[in-house]
Formats: sequence, C-alpha cells, structure tokens
Amino acid sequence: MRRMRVALIVLAVALAGQAVGLAGRASAARLVNIEELSPTRSAVFIDSPAMGRTIQVQVLHPAGGGGRPSYYLLDGLDPGVAQSTWTNATDAERFFAGERVNVVLPLGGQASYYTDWQQDDPRFGRYQWETFLTEELPPIIDAAFAGNGVNAIGGLSMGGMAALTLAARKPWLYRAVAGYSACPDLGLAAGPMLFSIANRGGGPLNMWGPPGSPAWAEHDPARLADRLRGKTIYLSTGSGLPGQHETEIKPQLPENIFFGGPIETGVNACVAAFDQRLRALSIPARIDYNPTGTHSWSYWQDTLHASWPTLAAALGV
Repeated sequence: MRRMRVALIVLAVALAGQAVGLAGRASAARLVNIEELSPTRSAVFIDSPAMGRTIQVQVLHPAGGGGRPSYYLLDGLDPGVAQSTWTNATDAERFFAGERVNVVLPLGGQASYYTDWQQDDPRFGRYQWETFLTEELPPIIDAAFAGNGVNAIGGLSMGGMAALTLAARKPWLYRAVAGYSACPDLGLAAGPMLFSIANRGGGPLNMWGPPGSPAWAEHDPARLADRLRGKTIYLSTGSGLPGQHETEIKPQLPENIFFGGPIETGVNACVAAFDQRLRALSIPARIDYNPTGTHSWSYWQDTLHASWPTLAAALGV
C-alpha cells in the first residue's frame, strides 16, 4: 500500500512537471523517494539539478485531505541534517499537527543564507538554495502533498533574513513572510554574515563577492522592501536581556546570556531600522518587540506560536 502511494505521488509530480514545462517554467528536479516518518510527517528526497545532489526536506502535513497552502520554514546558521532544528528544538510538529497546512522544512545548508552562491565553495560545495527553494521544490511539494499553490515563507536568524530576501526577489510566490530574530538589512548585517561563513570554514566571498558589489544590493531586503508591498509581514525580536526562559534552561544559561544576549541586541537594532524603512514606504507589518529575550530556541518557539494567527489568515487557513 505504501509503495503504491509513493508511486502515485511520483506520477503526480511527473505530470505536474510536464504541465509546468508547457507553461515555459519547467523544473528538472525529480522526486526520488518519500519516507513516512509518522502519519503527519514525511521525509522527502529530491534530486536537485541546481544543487547537483539529492536534497532532503521534511514536511509536516495533515493526515488526510487536500487543497492546502504551504509554509516554508527555514533554519538558522547551523541547520539540522537528520531533522530540522524546528522539530528538534521546538514543539513545531505538535503545534502544526491540527493545522491545514504543509510546513516545509529544508535540511542542510549550513551558513548558506539560502541563496545562490556565485562560486562553488571548497567547504560547502554547491549552494544554489534560491533556485532549489523557489523553482525546483514548490511544484513537487504541491503535487506530493496536495498543495494549492498558496505559500508563505519564514525563518529564524539566517533563515529569517533569507525568507525576506526570497519574498522580495520572488514576490509572486509568497503571500506572507516571517522573520524570527532576523536582521533584514545587509548594511548592518554584512560583517556578521561574512564572519559566520568564515567561522564555519567557508569562503565568504564565494557567496555574493565582496560587500558593496551589485549582488549584495540585489539581495538586501532593506533595498528591496518595496517589493514586499501587499504581503503579510511578521517580524519578532527580543531585547537581548535575559527573560523567563533563562531561568528554565540552566545548562544553557551562560551561552544564552553571553552569546545570545548580544546577538539579539544587534538584531533588535536591525529590526528597528527595517521597521522604519517599511514605515517610510507605508508598508504595514506586524512587529513584536519583546522587552526581554535572547537569541535562543525557547523564544523562537514562542514567536512561532505568536506569528501563526497572522500567517494563517494570509494563507486562508
């Protein structure tokens, strides 16, 4: 029965690919396999020509039914490889279990910023994440998991910055975008971005070249903010000060305070600057400024919950 279901899904994806090809937007990506991890969670393996390898994404989905939107939820700088950190460090799987939505969780992509790199990197290999996420993956998700073509995208930290970049660069693809503790202004984020890539063994200039080159401007949500007009926008940030969760996770307390605190303070300033940019353009957004909170997972679980009514309304859930 399970083999028959996977075979039918593969056939549906192939037919969908043919239909897209007739429209002139063919994707050569191929669904390799789907492993049912639970009735509401599946591992999806996709042969990506853009990336030159098989990429795994995991999907949280209702047990049955069809015609539902998809929320592409991106990870941070050090994403999970066996499962998304969203499912490993938060209650996302349980939280979305009763929702009529596909939550699409890409695996891998350490320090990638989920973008198309200009050069293959000796440490990371080929990074063509924008092409994979915006061109190759959506037709497969819609065909395999009864998607209706309505999408939102969000993420934390690196993933949140990438979500805003992708939403601005491909505005027709997403109705809503969310950034949890994300800095959507490359004028403020360039230095930390370069350091984060180098700190993980990558070549920072392989991404978009040196800061100030045209590719940086072409990926800056602050410069592209006008393309977000008409979308539902959600942003959240803590102040960097210890809050309620620092008293709950004592083994991680020093890391949260001495590393997560300063990072979140910087994010807070960046979000405030982006807020002013949106206001200057008369683009509405919901922005949650929390009086405490560090750059850590307990707070991202809170803001995931807080953001969902806003995102769900945009998706028609």
